[in-house]
Amino acid sequence: MGLAIKILLLLVSAAVAALIAFFIFLFVRPLATIVWLRRNALRRAGLRKTKLTTTVGGQTVWHGGSGPLLVLLHGAGDQAGTWNKVAAELKRHFQLLMPDLAGHGGSDPVQGVLSLGTLLTALEQVLDAMPWRDTPMVLAGNSLGAWMAMLYAQKYPRRVTRVILIGGGPIRNTSEIGLMPKSREEARRAFDAVLDPSTPRPANFVLDDLVRVSNTGPISRLLAAGVEDISNYLLEDKLGSFQMPVDLVWGASDRLVPLDYAKKLQSQLSHCTLTVIERCGHAPQFERPRELTRVLLQILAPESARAFAAAPSVHKQPGENS
Repeated sequence: MGLAIKILLLLVSAAVAALIAFFIFLFVRPLATIVWLRRNALRRAGLRKTKLTTTVGGQTVWHGGSGPLLVLLHGAGDQAGTWNKVAAELKRHFQLLMPDLAGHGGSDPVQGVLSLGTLLTALEQVLDAMPWRDTPMVLAGNSLGAWMAMLYAQKYPRRVTRVILIGGGPIRNTSEIGLMPKSREEARRAFDAVLDPSTPRPANFVLDDLVRVSNTGPISRLLAAGVEDISNYLLEDKLGSFQMPVDLVWGASDRLVPLDYAKKLQSQLSHCTLTVIERCGHAPQFERPRELTRVLLQILAPESARAFAAAPSVHKQPGENS
């Protein structure tokens, strides 16, 4: 057998072994595999990963692109890779900054109780780092990220030109959907709450992995901070004086933070418009990334050029106070 054939066979064998190892890892740790794939998609989109030093510990941020600064904040238990399906297109129009919130993804702290104050402190220092310091920004967040966006904008109104809340906000949510499933069936109900009925459901081994990680992940650490910590950061009676433009983007099928929550939030804000994405649950960046990208570009287009093109998948509901 020639040397070239032997080398080729070795390369093929190595590739097959790597593929087998990947699928074994996918089956054993599917959620970690998904995270890895999404973060690698950010790299392929041309985004760079940087570690910043803060008083909370090292904070991982992904950044790239040019133009106005757009900060994207993920939800509880998630990480910056959640934006992988919208990042490439948005990067063509904006300078993107996507942090892993404190205690999530590659950001510290990695153990212990995780308070909202810790998340906010870390976010403040990340956004105060060079080269973003003093740069006006748009803050957009999903779920917990939406809450953090509002907290930051309230505290630093001169730095933020607009806030976009995607399936979340700073008022109390009365939904009783559990975020820490103890069984496969509870995990299935959790996915039912965050996904549209038309979206394929994860396999049982993914549900089992969710049960496994839920007791030690960021969500459990956030809940360990207690009800009092959460209550200290609610803005229930403080939104009437909020003068900054706020856009609400909601999945019509979201049961975790339902559309009624968005309407209540809209009624308390003076400058607010609600955009509903049909056949979509709690995370449009995952279920309907094209629609979400189009909505974000329309919201952020210059006022003179903004013309909403009606489509079956999206409709707007102007607020009474808009």
